[in-house]
Amino acid sequence: MAMLLIDVGNTRLKWALAALPEVALPATGNWLQSGSAAHADLDQLSAPWQRLTVSRVLISNVAGDALRARLQALLAATFGAQLTPEWFASLPQLAGLRNGYRAPAQLGCDRFAAALGAQQLFPQQALIVATCGTATTIDAVSADGWFSGGMILPGLGLMAASLARSTAQLPHITELSTEHAAPTATFADNTDDAIISGCINAQAGAIERAVMLHSRERSAQIRCVVAGGAAALIAPHLSIAHERVDNLVLLGLQIAAAHFGTAIGTH
Repeated sequence: MAMLLIDVGNTRLKWALAALPEVALPATGNWLQSGSAAHADLDQLSAPWQRLTVSRVLISNVAGDALRARLQALLAATFGAQLTPEWFASLPQLAGLRNGYRAPAQLGCDRFAAALGAQQLFPQQALIVATCGTATTIDAVSADGWFSGGMILPGLGLMAASLARSTAQLPHITELSTEHAAPTATFADNTDDAIISGCINAQAGAIERAVMLHSRERSAQIRCVVAGGAAALIAPHLSIAHERVDNLVLLGLQIAAAHFGTAIGTH
């Protein structure tokens, strides 16, 4: 038997099948199977999931109630109503990570899970955890596990799209690929590259500044962890040492599941 871990982001869903945790913590990221789908293609997950033997489902969802209802219906149709999914939520503390948010439950569950995953990969190190997706979140964790808070800014695609919506003369950069998001010069000599350069440098600059400020506050060396769908576009432009990690939220969910022998939450 195994557990299905699901990370529902603002535009895509990622999933992984992991062995059920035993007494010891699992080797995070050792997936038995994994995959992803856009929200519009959610129903296409039924076929691959029907081949899985699952006794537990743990979900991080930041996409709202409508997507949650669609996913719950899909899970019931695939695995039967007797398998009740657990909906992960941020807690005051878990697995050595202490939540410093003024109202701990208001911290996005994906951010809390990503911090759990990063802390497991890089224990007893001060961290900046940058997750680059539809939004970019940049969170600070101390070496002793204090999640002090973070920053939220529009993601790379949202930055480019907002320029197109709000300005009459600028072109609409409809799709950013690894090749497209590599301007030949920081100070570009054409408008398309100027938009890309501006957006990338805004993202990279925010991450680099967060590392500098966190280092100053903690008087410590900071490990910068970069994750998310746009990490491949942003990380190459960082001028600081960093670690790129895929599926950081799923890693955090795996850690959370290992610390709870029973359901985390079904509501």
